[in-house]
Amino acid sequence: MANQETPRIRIEKAQTSHLREIVEIINAGAASVRRGKEFSSWQEYAPALEALSSAPEADIYVALNEQDEVVGTYQIHFLKGIAYKGRPRVEVESVHVRADQRGNGVGRLMMDHAEEIARKIDACMVQLTSNKEREGSHNFYLRLGYDQSHLGYKKMLV
Repeated sequence: MANQETPRIRIEKAQTSHLREIVEIINAGAASVRRGKEFSSWQEYAPALEALSSAPEADIYVALNEQDEVVGTYQIHFLKGIAYKGRPRVEVESVHVRADQRGNGVGRLMMDHAEEIARKIDACMVQLTSNKEREGSHNFYLRLGYDQSHLGYKKMLV
């Protein structure tokens, strides 16, 4: 049974000092398509974090507990388009909560944070994909009011 008490969590943009914990969390939650294809050292992810952090169309956030430990992370991308009179849409990617913190409200706080950002830029929607293996995540997104409206396809190049 999940803990109903939401922990004291703050969400902020990721810093280089968070990188090791981010990599540990996302690789621990990797679906089978990524297993065995990631780097062996967290330092190898530094250029990716720098590129994501400096890109105007994207950001990466961390959820920090009272001890300043990274307990969750997500990426947000701002997409332009013609539909909805050109209003932007927001895509949320790589949502991961540290295994020992799942069920404590961290994921909900991060998704609320992403939706708040989307509203501030007058986005028409928040969209995301979730690996078909991650049934617990699917139920989580449905509980938050997301509709499973599309089929997604990927072609791996690595």
